[in-house]
Amino acid sequence: MNLSSLTHATARSRKDTPISQHPFFRCAPLRLGVILLLVIFAVPATSAQEVADTIKVRTRVVFLDALVKEKKTGIPISDLNPENFEVFDDGQPRAISYFTREGQARKPLALILILDLRDDGAGRFLKREEVRKAMVEELVQLPPGDEVAILAINLNSVDDKTAVIRNGKALWLTEFTRDRTQLETALARIPALVAPSPEPNKTETAKTDEKNEKKETSMSVSASSDKIDDQTADASKSKPKENDVLETETIRGKNGAVITRTTKKDGSVDIKRVSSNGKMTVQLDNFYDLAGAVRDATHLVEDKRPNSQAAIVWLSDGIAPIFKEDRDATEQILIRQNAIFNTLTVDMRTLYKFLLPLGQPLIGWTGLSIAGSGKRLAQQSGGETVHVSRVRDYGAGLARVIGNLNARYNLGFSLREQEKDDGRMHELVVRVKASDAKGKTRRLEVSSRRGYYMPKSDAYQAANK
Repeated sequence: MNLSSLTHATARSRKDTPISQHPFFRCAPLRLGVILLLVIFAVPATSAQEVADTIKVRTRVVFLDALVKEKKTGIPISDLNPENFEVFDDGQPRAISYFTREGQARKPLALILILDLRDDGAGRFLKREEVRKAMVEELVQLPPGDEVAILAINLNSVDDKTAVIRNGKALWLTEFTRDRTQLETALARIPALVAPSPEPNKTETAKTDEKNEKKETSMSVSASSDKIDDQTADASKSKPKENDVLETETIRGKNGAVITRTTKKDGSVDIKRVSSNGKMTVQLDNFYDLAGAVRDATHLVEDKRPNSQAAIVWLSDGIAPIFKEDRDATEQILIRQNAIFNTLTVDMRTLYKFLLPLGQPLIGWTGLSIAGSGKRLAQQSGGETVHVSRVRDYGAGLARVIGNLNARYNLGFSLREQEKDDGRMHELVVRVKASDAKGKTRRLEVSSRRGYYMPKSDAYQAANK
């Protein structure tokens, strides 16, 4: 009934019905109550929506995961409250405005296993069926929503000629899944990938000399002089053509050395390091290192699981040649993505254990680090380093890493609007204080990422898409 019809009806009713007894007015108190309730509930809803929109546009939050364990037993602690934590940003305390613990709402886990299949490294253990079975048994127990992808690196052969590989040295065995059949099928390919390639006959060798030469990793070192030597000339000849290059990344280290990573359209990666004084150049062609694997892993999470928590488990014997400047840049990638890097480290061959203390100083002048980078990345990103040796250790080690990833506290603090992105890493320190039932201070240790870079506001990101 509109206002006009209501007026005519009221006028007609005056002749024979007292106005106070008209049906409309007899229901007026009820109608008025309903209208008042609608108004009362509508106003807060609108205001809440406006506040939510304001927070979404203007608030920037720094999130970090923290794993707290008993120092003596290594058992995760899950009963702490926000008041047990202190977060320091470049030495200054931050008020914790977001807090969740195990069992509460959290991001699903996007887990990447990076398997180093060198036959003289972790590959010699991963070839064993019982080791792979132990790993599958743990992976299929991932909580609902969590998934795993598997990247194999340092392949000695490729069992599937149609497989999409990265410069002959890396292969995605499976993308994100928690299906047992897919995981078993993926890991079952490992023995063929680890086994040395069969010796080609002479005819095949003659036909593929040039092709194999391009696939082999090569290293050249040149020093500046008045005369260009043959080695430098060869390096210039091997420089990729401009139309072959997919991406070029330049990294300047704190010491002034410059790293250039050139990714070509065929997936191969060439890495060049020029010393700070420009007098020494080290060129590694067709070289897939730990830095490349981490880049590929984080890109996969960004592309396929952008709303998940990225976590990497690198399984190797600890040997991973990488330029120190490239390692530092990889650390920045992990911190920017809030990705947690973990290692499962197998026993190193006895010969390597003997030669490593001698080899690292000898090759250090090139800027390469032979081992230890995985452990450093784990420390800086808040991850763990777990040693495995016996068959049952693989499943138990993987279970420990996954369990501790899910047992983490999620902390967050808000940045003020006037805090601008200065492009540098801000140092983060998380401290935990708690008492036991007797009032004694508990001896705890905490693992979390060591820093952060200023996040952009939602408005800024939307404007720059």
